[in-house]
Amino acid sequence: MNSIVRTKVCIIGAGPAGLMTAIFSAEAGSLTTMSEANTSAGRKLLLTGAGRCNLTHQAKPAEVVREFGDKGRFLSYCLYQYPPKYVQDFFAGLGLRLKIEKDGCVFPASDRAGDVRDVLVERAKKLGVRFLYDRRVKSIAKENSMFIVRTEKETVYTEKLIIATGGLSWPKTGSTGDGYRFAKEMGHTIVEAKPSLVPLVIREDWPRQPATRIRHTNGGQVAGKLAGTAVEDVKVSAHINNKKVTTAGAIIFTEDGIGGPAVLNMSRYLTDYLPAGKKPINISLDLAPQIKEAELEKQITERMAINPKKKVVNVLAEFVPKRLSAELCRQAGCGDEFAAGQLKKDVRKKLVRFFKALPISVVSTRPINEATVTHGGVSVTEIEPKTMESKICPGLFFAGEVIDVDGPCGGYNLQMCWSTGALAGHSAAI
Repeated sequence: MNSIVRTKVCIIGAGPAGLMTAIFSAEAGSLTTMSEANTSAGRKLLLTGAGRCNLTHQAKPAEVVREFGDKGRFLSYCLYQYPPKYVQDFFAGLGLRLKIEKDGCVFPASDRAGDVRDVLVERAKKLGVRFLYDRRVKSIAKENSMFIVRTEKETVYTEKLIIATGGLSWPKTGSTGDGYRFAKEMGHTIVEAKPSLVPLVIREDWPRQPATRIRHTNGGQVAGKLAGTAVEDVKVSAHINNKKVTTAGAIIFTEDGIGGPAVLNMSRYLTDYLPAGKKPINISLDLAPQIKEAELEKQITERMAINPKKKVVNVLAEFVPKRLSAELCRQAGCGDEFAAGQLKKDVRKKLVRFFKALPISVVSTRPINEATVTHGGVSVTEIEPKTMESKICPGLFFAGEVIDVDGPCGGYNLQMCWSTGALAGHSAAI
């Protein structure tokens, strides 16, 4: 027979948003209980930032709001109430040393995501939060003013209920979409979940063909496969609904397309336009975004003139990795053994155009289980932005990725989790 648990606030999900809601609920003096399907808290948190945990971004609230695009208006109140500076001070107050990198990303000084998780769990326990681990919630219901949360081992009666179950990305960490089901049962609209911050699959064969050797008339050879080749500074551009969208940063060629921060950020804009059966979306890669086209052509021309016997592929390798420069040469019609002094003007100009606007056709994203975050979730139109409380079901709150909001790489999504979690926890407790 299931045991009975009575509490003021019950939170489903002990991820970053859930842990924050628990702390703020308990700090406000409410008896708080947390139900977590895994045997420990923060499973997904441990994987963020490649295990380093980029926990926020050094930015003003207005800048963070802007990064969330059309959902920024919904998040504006909580991001101003609990901005990046507040989050940094909060973690510092828990004894966690932080460091800010050149790009504004904030990490624990130890580079260990586990340290972030541990200080949160420790704080919650000190405040008396009751953790129910290995408890997947089977159902929720509301009778009069009480919510009834049923697991296999307990029936929890609670005055306030917070859903912080995450989305559908990285399901191995426990993000299975249960929160969507619970929200829908309570009358909420669920915006279709799609992958965001995810690698892209392309139509072109040349970057991703098998590692065959490509022979040229002069006997030279070059590997055609680019998987694993990274370019540190690239501008990615696309036109969506007659509007130009650009992202910037590193990219990496994958087995079936492209990835890396600049591509992941671009995926946020493309995911709604890449359903099955639709035509590919054309994007372009500027492989030398810090140099204007005329200046780039001048630099390449001068270097070839100085070194007429130097291979073209080696001249271009001063700008991009050699494997990529060799493939660009092949695409432009010159072999990897071609000498700089032999290069014709029209071929040189074609190479420069490739550098500044390399065309790529995107056919799909990788699956949602490979995505960093979920695009979609509980509709923001049905959540009160100043409390995170449901407009449909009084006493029900939402926090974190279960909500239909997603931001770019760089700590923005965790910042959203901290801010919505803090606001939901405090609002539910008062």
